Amino acid sequence: MRDGSHISLIALGDMLSHTLLAADSLRKEGIFADVIDMHTIKPIDEDLVLSSARKTGRVVTVEDHQIIGGLGSAIAEVLSEKHPALLYRIGLRNTFAESGQYHLLLDKYEMSENHIVAAARRLLKR
Repeated sequence: MRDGSHISLIALGDMLSHTLLAADSLRKEGIFADVIDMHTIKPIDEDLVLSSARKTGRVVTVEDHQIIGGLGSAIAEVLSEKHPALLYRIGLRNTFAESGQYHLLLDKYEMSENHIVAAARRLLKR
């Protein structure tokens, strides 16, 4: 989706559009993100994950559901076994989500474009 060398952003589903917007915001700051549309978790595309992680050394996963047992966990397993890299997982953190306006829920649960950008910046400082 995007090719970059500073940070890997791996998203699925509806969160891909927010991740692409975040990558565009980061690009304006001179931060080039490798954006991956991980359309399936099982089987996970290990080669794609590892190629990106080797290039950037920093990975942010973005999903709009529980991070436990989802995309973030699958990426963590690949990285821990094959190529350790800094990782931050964006998604629900062991809680039930409320109903409401989608953009407000993304902000409440720290999954919006701004939160993706902030997570990328934090990892880049490490």
